Order: sequence, then C-alpha cells, then structure tokens
Amino acid sequence: MELRQLQYFLAVAEELNFSRAADRLNMTQPPLSAQIRQLEEELDVVLFERSTRKVKITAAGLLFKQSTQELFSQLRKNIDDARRAAKGEWGKLALGFVPSTTVEILPPILRDFREKFSDVRLDLHELTPEQQVRGLRDGTLDCACFYLPFAEIDPFGDRNLASTAISREPLVAALPPDHRLAAQRKIQVGDLADEPFVLVGGHSGQGLREIILEQCRRGGFVPHIVQEAALIQTIAGLVASGVGVALIPASVRRIQKIGIAYRALQQDPLDCEMGLIWMRENNSPVLTGFIDVARETNAALIRPNGSAS
Repeated sequence: MELRQLQYFLAVAEELNFSRAADRLNMTQPPLSAQIRQLEEELDVVLFERSTRKVKITAAGLLFKQSTQELFSQLRKNIDDARRAAKGEWGKLALGFVPSTTVEILPPILRDFREKFSDVRLDLHELTPEQQVRGLRDGTLDCACFYLPFAEIDPFGDRNLASTAISREPLVAALPPDHRLAAQRKIQVGDLADEPFVLVGGHSGQGLREIILEQCRRGGFVPHIVQEAALIQTIAGLVASGVGVALIPASVRRIQKIGIAYRALQQDPLDCEMGLIWMRENNSPVLTGFIDVARETNAALIRPNGSAS
C-alpha cells in the first residue's frame, strides 16, 4: 500500500464519483479505478459499491475513510511540527544562569523569547559558572549565562565554547550606610585600600572576580579579603551586615537592600559583561533563536563605544 493510493481513495470517498475524483487528481478515470481495485484487493475489503448510475461507500469504506482522514491530518501536523522545529519555533532549551542575572538582565530576554517562541519549553537552572560549564560539556545545558571573561571555560585553547556579551555595566562600591565614605557622591577606588573586602568567590581568571581584582590593582592595592561568597546577593547582605565593603555590578543596586550605600567610582570604573555561552557544535535552531532574541532585547545594554549603560 502506498500513500498515493490512500490519496486516491479519499478523493473517491469524498466525491463519490470516479470521474470527478479523477479530475481532482489530474488523472484519467481508468487508472484511478485500477488503483482503487488494487487497494481493495490488498485490504481484502470492498470499499465502494459501484453501479452504472452511482458510487456508494460501504460501511467498511466509511470507517476506512475516517481513519485515513485522521492519518493525513496527523501527517500534516507532523510536517508542520518538523518545519517549526527547523525554524526554532518548537522544542526545548535548557538554560543555566547565575542569580544576579535575574535582577535586570535575564527577565526581559525570557519575556521576549516566550512571546516569540511560545511553544518552546524553557528549562531554567540556577547554577554557578563552573556547574554551567560542566552542563554545557555533558549536554544537560544548551546555554549558560554568567559574567565574562571566564578562563576556565577553555583551558586548553580548543575553542569548543562560544560566547556573546548581552550586557555591559560598571562596577560600583557597596558600603555600609555609616561608612566614612558614604557621605561622598563618588569615591576613588584607592580609598578602599585599607578596608575589609567581601569578594565574589571562584577560580582565578573567572570573569567578575578578575575584573574586581583588576579594578583594585588599578587603584594601587590588593584587597584585604575577609569573606568570599558565590552569590552577588549574598555579598550585598554581608556588606549590609558590616562585614566589609565590596565592588559589585551597578545593576545590583536595584535589589534595594536596606543597609547599603552604593557609590559610583570617580575615575574610569571597569565594565563587567554578562554573557551567553554555548557549545560551538550545538546547531539547535532553538538555541540560535534564543541568542538572537537576547542580542536584540538587550541591545541597549551594550553600547558600541564600550561605555556602561
């Protein structure tokens, strides 16, 4: 049995006239009649009662018609699903992220992506950068989101991972509200040289940590680290508790944690970039669609001259 035989059958079943069915199929009547007879022989079922005056579908033919219509309906759906999957409009995306992205950067991207690709399932995972890199390498994640650069992602130079920046913002100082520098609108980085520091934890070379350390080096000192924390929100809480001062991304100010005075840096604050990271070999249309939406949505957060938003 071939698919075209089922198409021939449906045409006859719907027209109940071999001549009209043949015209609809752009063929002559004799080969159409021959195909229907062959189908009946293969099924060992009479599908149509024929006379010189009319064609009548049998009970078996009526049931077969309904089943065949359902078959073609499902086939059309399968074809449509395949085409939508090829365009990234259907499927699944597993995304890892660090918690600080949920303050400002990630929400508009997720909102726009859901609006544009409503049939794509998003699996979201709050993870450290190291956990995200492992997820990319073992295939449990399609995309990661954390601060760039990240030396650990490609220690052997094999360039298996690709990345793109989706935001750029300056570092600001986070101080207890009763701190001696809190009365100033802007401060010099060097003014923090003798202060106890709360620093984001991680490996040497990890994006945000390395940028903060470089900012301190440019201020002429190595920070006196009294506490490390994996989460920016935790760092903000420790500053509010009086444990020490910190340098953090400007967007964290939106948390509005009580007990913190945020102050801009007076001279050339370094920018920190949030990035999307993925395996180069991952050619998923869903992933491509997500990256495109992220770039478009957050275009205003990346200025061509490299200045902070």
